[in-house]
Amino acid sequence: MTAGGDRDRLISEINVTPFVDVMLVLLIIFMATAPMMVQGVNVSLPEATAKPLVSKNDHLLISLDKGGNIYINNYKVAPEQLQIKIKKILEGRADQEVYLRADKNISYGAVVELMSEIKEAGVEKLGMVTEPAESNKSRIK
Repeated sequence: MTAGGDRDRLISEINVTPFVDVMLVLLIIFMATAPMMVQGVNVSLPEATAKPLVSKNDHLLISLDKGGNIYINNYKVAPEQLQIKIKKILEGRADQEVYLRADKNISYGAVVELMSEIKEAGVEKLGMVTEPAESNKSRIK
């Protein structure tokens, strides 16, 4: 008779300790990097005292940054393709509203030109996106 004859059996259990260690490290990495992965177009909006609009739907957003680049939602669009893209996007939508975000440092003429392009694409309702104004600032500088 041999003592300890069960030593030669294979253990078929999964050791989860290394798996848990790897998952905790990945969790910490994702928690640290998530705030740095902010998406969107960097636009410094002008301030206005108007009350915010209540919106039920996710509307089409066109942005004009300080470099003069045009974005539909978060996708860069060439100026000559803007009208075509807007028409294609709004083709099957019941909601034809479009919102325009323009950097406050961009020239007024560039904003008006962009508004004209959007209107020529068939947009009936065009809203302007602004930041809420601080109450202690004067209205017009």
